[in-house]
Amino acid sequence: MTAAAPRWRELCNRRMVICLFTGFASGLPLYILITLIPAWLRSEGVGLAEIGFFALIGLPYTWKFIWAPLVDRFALPLYRLGLRRSWMLATQLLLLAAIGGLGWLNPSEQLGAIAALSFAVALLSASQDVVLDAYRRELLPDHELGLGNSLHVNAYRIAGLVPGSLSLILADLLPWSWVFLITAAFMLVAVALTLAIAEPATSQQRPATLRAAVVEPFNEFFARNGRRQALAVLAFMLLYKLGDSLATALATPFYLDMGFTTTDIGLVAKHAALWPMIIGGILGGLWMVKIGINRALWLFGVVQVISILGFALLAKLGGGLWMLALVIGFEYLGVGLGTAAFVAFIARTTHPAYAATQIALFTAITALPRTVANAATGVVVEAVGWELFFYGCALLALPGMLLLIWVAPWHQPAAANSDR
Repeated sequence: MTAAAPRWRELCNRRMVICLFTGFASGLPLYILITLIPAWLRSEGVGLAEIGFFALIGLPYTWKFIWAPLVDRFALPLYRLGLRRSWMLATQLLLLAAIGGLGWLNPSEQLGAIAALSFAVALLSASQDVVLDAYRRELLPDHELGLGNSLHVNAYRIAGLVPGSLSLILADLLPWSWVFLITAAFMLVAVALTLAIAEPATSQQRPATLRAAVVEPFNEFFARNGRRQALAVLAFMLLYKLGDSLATALATPFYLDMGFTTTDIGLVAKHAALWPMIIGGILGGLWMVKIGINRALWLFGVVQVISILGFALLAKLGGGLWMLALVIGFEYLGVGLGTAAFVAFIARTTHPAYAATQIALFTAITALPRTVANAATGVVVEAVGWELFFYGCALLALPGMLLLIWVAPWHQPAAANSDR
């Protein structure tokens, strides 16, 4: 107990606080797009079909790897802030202006302008994600990647309470123009972060040309890992969270089909998902300090598979609200644990000199099968039913687990996990 105490005190450092702020800064714009803007449009009489098309504004989050080399190569001329901080400040100030300007548009007359400005928010938000991910990779030593990224992810989720709760409450008291201005003001937290932190020393090791910024991240990744190992890592990124993601893709329709009301879902399901997911992320980060990222991927992956089977049990037996809360709580505990380890693994897999491009590419790879496969989940459920669907999701989680044998062996020493 006494031997472990200094280690925990070492982890309570300024870098962990920075990770909390990067998570909040990164999560706020996304939740504005997916919660606040749809609520605003619907309250102003915009049809569901038009609101549904607004999902397309999220495309920059999938394609951010295309312009990520620019973030690795060019520093913006902003008060000599450096490579990372210049991009951070530029995107944050523009987000502040764009979000604040949304509420001054009229949904009944200026829907096209709202869509364009919302797309600009998504583009700026995705760009901010690129540079924040790169900064965090350069900031954290390898042994802090698990906890630091866990804190980032959980602050990211907590940021959703601003547009998803506070802003909606304010909408009953204030005009929408003021609601968006107040919500945008929370981006000042991100601006303050950028002005308070220092530029990482490794950011000086940027590629010499734009061509190098595009090509070298790929060359470095394959050279460092070898062709076979690199392909195994990419396959693992595709598959590790696939079954878990599919199982939750149609969560709300599943709850309704099980006979639960929208009130039940609002009061029980949403809270039973959010807080276990946050707790799981924090616990996952802390446990990774003790057991390492490799073993965390194994253990938390097993929890993910078992938690999917809880949905199958609910589909087979049904149950009251207590059963719903138990199943959802365990499932999202697994989501939190698995995500904490997975995000840390992605960060560890990158090289700090090419962090922006490599992380953007890896996160796009992880989103690709989820996006494609999720589109077919409704067809599968209608064909086989909910119970068999969840069994299938659990089976789809196994290939990613098997790849751990090659990409994250249980007995591999922590020092061997990274050569940086």
